[in-house]
Amino acid sequence: MTSIRLSAHRSALTAAAVAGALLLSGCGGQDDAEANAGGKSGGTRTVTDAKGTKVKVPSAPRRVVTLSEPTLDAALALGYQPIGATSGRGQQTVSSYLEKKATKAEIVATVAEPDLEKIAKLQPDLILLDETVGSKRVIGKLREIAPAVLTSTLKADWKKALVSTADALNKREKAEKWLEKFEGDVRSTRSALGSDAKAETSVIRWQDGGPSVVGKGKGHVGSTLAALGLTRPKNQQGESLGRSEPVSLEKLDTIDGDWLFFGTLEDAASGKKALKEARKVPNFERLNAVKDDHVAVIEGSAWNSAGGPIAARTVLTDVKRNLAR
Repeated sequence: MTSIRLSAHRSALTAAAVAGALLLSGCGGQDDAEANAGGKSGGTRTVTDAKGTKVKVPSAPRRVVTLSEPTLDAALALGYQPIGATSGRGQQTVSSYLEKKATKAEIVATVAEPDLEKIAKLQPDLILLDETVGSKRVIGKLREIAPAVLTSTLKADWKKALVSTADALNKREKAEKWLEKFEGDVRSTRSALGSDAKAETSVIRWQDGGPSVVGKGKGHVGSTLAALGLTRPKNQQGESLGRSEPVSLEKLDTIDGDWLFFGTLEDAASGKKALKEARKVPNFERLNAVKDDHVAVIEGSAWNSAGGPIAARTVLTDVKRNLAR
């Protein structure tokens, strides 16, 4: 009986917060938004989301909440500073590779679920999410707070997801220019690989004393490595069964390659610490990549993220720094 009362109380609080936010947005919320945007006001426009739903959104959104890594990543790449965001996987803040950029974002969700009360209190005028997070299950409730756009389906191409996010933010031209620059940099990096052209590249995350394969498939890691002409070990080809695939310490040879890109769920500093731990594991030092000093410590949070333009740029930068001549 107590749990039922608590659940009812929480639902009532959420409903009150949503109602309050809607009331405030109609009574003075516009003035706050205009002040945040230098006094400029705009109308609305209609976009079609990844599920074919038409959503009326502000022509110039000013209070944007992003409820996934890809939508936060894309918004930041397009010059937006979201006021609310989702915490990174295994982290209390936004993903560490975005932490220095997302200076104004309050954590209002986890990958598993959003906090509707916190979101409502922020009085957003636009909510962005995708199918990589649990927020997709309550998109109807989110739309009671503000226009909510589902920017992409699960495992959708990150470039298409960027353009879809840009459409919702009315920044499509900027996204297209970003992609044009990125693809040009991929071509120039590929031409500078020299003897490492077509090198076999293994990508792992070290966690809980052992490795897991990450970056399989056509996500931002796999597609960027493929565009550079790099290959993958046999067991890192094809689509992944999940976000990562643990590897037994008895089968360390399966993660070997010409190069080993090594990281954790966090930043490069965490990766360096984990590498010291890995070197104590029997047979790790026998890997060809280790013996050849071809272990590249990476910005793990970006490589392990759900993707986005900044994450893809980080992958490209890490490869260029280690392989380009």
